[in-house]
Amino acid sequence: MRRPEPVRIIKSRRDGALDRIVAAVPYIGFLGMRFDRRGDELTAILPFDERLIGNPMLPALHGGATAAFLEVAAIVELAWALMWDEMERPGADPSPPIRLPKTIDLSVDYLRSGLPRDAYARARVNRSGRRFASVHVEGWQDNRQRLFAQATGHFLMPERAAGDD
Repeated sequence: MRRPEPVRIIKSRRDGALDRIVAAVPYIGFLGMRFDRRGDELTAILPFDERLIGNPMLPALHGGATAAFLEVAAIVELAWALMWDEMERPGADPSPPIRLPKTIDLSVDYLRSGLPRDAYARARVNRSGRRFASVHVEGWQDNRQRLFAQATGHFLMPERAAGDD
């Protein structure tokens, strides 16, 4: 019987996989986004930056920055879910290839002005099939119960790795 892997090795493998996904999307660095991982759950973080302000009179986050933040959170969640399944399978490659979904459409609801402070988002995969996925994303700032934006998107899923059938 094989001994289970030490927790530090599992954690290192998972953190490394997330780092590889984040590095594969250059726009994440441009926005300054980060991801907090707790088990298989991801929280996207958009640290406040003056250049993200769209209306300096209010001031409020630019709608495009908000939409991009939610879209990227959805894409990373889908890529993470794909990689998680591949990475956690017994005998699997500990460093599977990064496969990013492509956005088909994204509908954003701006519920209130994004304030000049950090923002957070969590994406929930509603459905993920062989070809398409549907994702809902919620964005908040100070209070998870007071969303400032939410989005629903549909994505074209990348081809499955060999042996994923």
